[in-house]
Amino acid sequence: MTRVAALDCGTNSLRLLISDVSDGKMTDVVRAMEIVRLGEGVDKTGRFAPAALERTFAALEAYVVDIEKYGVERVRMVATSATRDAANRDDFLTGVRERLGVDPEVVSGDEEAALSFVGATAELRGPASPDTALFPAPYAVCDIGGGSTEFVVGDETGVLASRSVDIGCVRMTERHLHGDPPTAEQIAAATADVDAAIALAASTVPLGDARTLVGLAGSVTTVAALVLGLAEYDAERIHHARLSATEVAQTATSLLAMPRAQRAALGPMHPGRVDVIGAGALVLDRIMAIGGFAEMVVSEHDILDGIAWSLAGVEW
Repeated sequence: MTRVAALDCGTNSLRLLISDVSDGKMTDVVRAMEIVRLGEGVDKTGRFAPAALERTFAALEAYVVDIEKYGVERVRMVATSATRDAANRDDFLTGVRERLGVDPEVVSGDEEAALSFVGATAELRGPASPDTALFPAPYAVCDIGGGSTEFVVGDETGVLASRSVDIGCVRMTERHLHGDPPTAEQIAAATADVDAAIALAASTVPLGDARTLVGLAGSVTTVAALVLGLAEYDAERIHHARLSATEVAQTATSLLAMPRAQRAALGPMHPGRVDVIGAGALVLDRIMAIGGFAEMVVSEHDILDGIAWSLAGVEW
């Protein structure tokens, strides 16, 4: 058995997974998430804001306490879209190194997509797989982050094609959705931006070949919680839930029509997602519409789990 700690630092959140990996199976010890909004303003300024760095470092320091407490053997931290874009990313890299003791890896969009694919599909196609008839390959995995969305198509052998495009929920909100609620014109501009990016991804990633669409990350799981009518967030009920395109479209339309206070009052809504969930739901809706997917499978396992598998030397 190997005890590992995986950290994923995206545009919106900083997450930690401490897990035990043995015989092709992973058992969670700690799974935590903090909304730090590291990428706040990066799309406009090209730089990390001092306050965003402070929030991120404070959350990281708390995670270091858990990493030491649970006797972790291997640690890997991955930083994604916002860090690729920031001119002052050395400030972030130095701050992480001083606190965590290892260098964060600023991965490419392709590597981010590959890690997301492994995390989302390992249990569907690995030794502990459920009935594979429920989740037939090939898979199209879509990871909607804060700064970017990763598209990857693969099967039992691994990744076949991937593409990262800059249509994350934070980026789209900051770029287009300024109203409370956003205006029809703002939603139309965001939709055009999203559609163009999905078309770009589809030019190299054969989404039409997939038999199972797997959706990842907080925007997707929050939409799932709302579709399921949950009074509060319940990861066990959300994991591997199936959502129809109609349900996703209705939820996206509803969220975009709500003022901020109404979204904040929704039971499953994390406070850090209130202002960006409309954009995230819109991205998901457009993926299903443009890709022609009637249904999707929601996964609570994503790039964080892919990082943990990589630490244990497991490949699928």
